Amino acid sequence: MKRLYRYFLRGLLTVLPLALTVYLLFMFLAWTESLALWVLRPIIGGVYIPGMGLFFGILIILGIGFLVSKPQVREALAFVELPFTRLPVVKSIYSSLKSFSDYFSPAGKKDAQQVVILRMPGNEMEIVGLVTRRSFADLPAGFLPGERVAVYLPMGYMIGGYTVFVPTSWVTSINMSVEEAMRSSLIAWMELKAARKDAPEPPVAVRPDLNTTHS
Repeated sequence: MKRLYRYFLRGLLTVLPLALTVYLLFMFLAWTESLALWVLRPIIGGVYIPGMGLFFGILIILGIGFLVSKPQVREALAFVELPFTRLPVVKSIYSSLKSFSDYFSPAGKKDAQQVVILRMPGNEMEIVGLVTRRSFADLPAGFLPGERVAVYLPMGYMIGGYTVFVPTSWVTSINMSVEEAMRSSLIAWMELKAARKDAPEPPVAVRPDLNTTHS
């Protein structure tokens, strides 16, 4: 019975990530296609081919990306954003989402997109975080002076996180992308099988031969 339970659990853990990924991808593609068809329905009428909405949706997104790369369009977009940056509740939601997307965008500041290890003096504990701010000029007075950075410390499984303001001497940059750090934080930095396979085996202690005779 225990062997059947292990087989079932092993199969479930193998299928579950794949099934959830396919399900979420299917839901996203279905939503994208329905939205694109809703926009294009007045133009194409009753003509419909499966995948047409998704295809045109990708073209529309590419077109928007091309347009917003132009300075004139970005200036016009600033006027469109005015209602979203003025209304009390909408302003908080929109500003937070836009700042988050700008942080991960390719056009974001490369020096700010940095993964670091936070080490407090006199403490051997290490915390991996993301540098989110290096300048405090636009913040209200009250922060400690000196060279300091803001570091976001994500919690496991993306249930939240903390932002701490620490001296630059407390952080050390590591060769890891932001996407990789966020993905590792999502699974609580669990060790992968591939990493364990490549890791060197611990040395085996050599025990003296008990049958060896000494003169």
